[in-house]
Amino acid sequence: MTNGDDDPADASEEDDAADDAEGAGESTDPAAAPTLPDEATEESLSEYLDEITELLESAETEAALDDVDALLDDAERGLEEADLPEPDDDDEDADDPRGDLDGRITELRDDAADARGPYGEDVVDAIATAATTLEETEWTAAGLDDAADAVESFVDAAAESVDVDAPSVSDGTDVGGDADTDGDGRIPALVALLDAVADGVDDAALDADADAETIAALLEATDDLGSGLDAAEEWDDLKTNEQLHAQGFYDVLGHYKDFPVEWSALKEHEKRGNVDMILLALDSLGSDFMERHCLEALERMGKRGKTDASLDELLGRAGKRDKFAISILGKMAAEEATETLVEYVEEDSNPQLQKVTFKALGEIGASEAVQPLANVLDSENDLVRPHAARALGLIGDTRAIDPLADVLAEDDSDDARAAAGWALRQIGTREALETVAEYADEHSFIVSTEAEKAADSLDSASAAA
Repeated sequence: MTNGDDDPADASEEDDAADDAEGAGESTDPAAAPTLPDEATEESLSEYLDEITELLESAETEAALDDVDALLDDAERGLEEADLPEPDDDDEDADDPRGDLDGRITELRDDAADARGPYGEDVVDAIATAATTLEETEWTAAGLDDAADAVESFVDAAAESVDVDAPSVSDGTDVGGDADTDGDGRIPALVALLDAVADGVDDAALDADADAETIAALLEATDDLGSGLDAAEEWDDLKTNEQLHAQGFYDVLGHYKDFPVEWSALKEHEKRGNVDMILLALDSLGSDFMERHCLEALERMGKRGKTDASLDELLGRAGKRDKFAISILGKMAAEEATETLVEYVEEDSNPQLQKVTFKALGEIGASEAVQPLANVLDSENDLVRPHAARALGLIGDTRAIDPLADVLAEDDSDDARAAAGWALRQIGTREALETVAEYADEHSFIVSTEAEKAADSLDSASAAA
């Protein structure tokens, strides 16, 4: 029988195990974390962001990146509450400390997001993309042989990292040979192999920190798979690729890892601002995959992507009620789209079209849309009215003050009332702010919050005067 004294060796082993467990999810030491003064200034916010930058550069775990995001949340709150000088609207070169700090916070958030992962889900997504490529591509006979070789090589490589329960092809389906070159039997067999690898990755429950090397090896294998599929010949290659080569679409490519190769070229053209080449790809490449990525490139470019040619393309799509095209026109602040979009404001039978249209008109700043949007504030749809109110706030026209004030006073939906309060704060005149500030004692938290912010703005304006 043992006594109650602990064995020192056992205690040491327990301490080591605890240290290992803590290290796997290690986050910022609270004592070492930067702190922001209750009343932040431009200088203290800038110093705070400098310290967050240092923490981000040293962050090596997901937990550490979570801490960075939490600190950035504090920075945003501090910036919102800080009493900073506003730029002179009449002076284009005037300093804008609030805008500069907000830009730094956004950039740090993007850097923190880029630093995360990769994850096991990224491997599964890449495998799913490869499976879609296999199924949707019209392969030549030689191309299908090469695609099969790429899949089998991938399965072998993946099996070195995770358990793969590959389906049997003993039923006679020839995965890698020359039989059934039309793909009716071989492609489903190849997709089944990829599905087996994806299941193996899911079952492994890979951790972004503890299994980083395994995930990296699997992603390298999926990159090789993509390159192999991209190199395999398809019928469309024989015409479309020759055309794109002749027009210099692939000239930007050096080393690439994304597949298909057109996607890699597209990313480089987006980076360089080559709108004409993005439109060339959109016109020439018939797959839904490439169409989506071409449009997403234009969306990310925003105003940089606005040219006569891109406007013609997007206006044509918007004329067919294409919601993605409408959203892109908003990001471009394309005033040329106003006439088309105003026609959709009262499309009560299509609330989703209304919402994307309202936001686009707000981003454009379309003063012609003020009255149509104000009319929609009486809509019976509780989900539509808040979007109309916010669009009026983005436009910032003082003609919207009275109809927004009516919503704040009479609407049954707190979401619509809070949106009206937000919109009036964006308009920002004394009349608009005073209208919102009257609701500081409102029972609805989201409405009273807007009222308090309006009152703070009025106080700041009075102090500055």
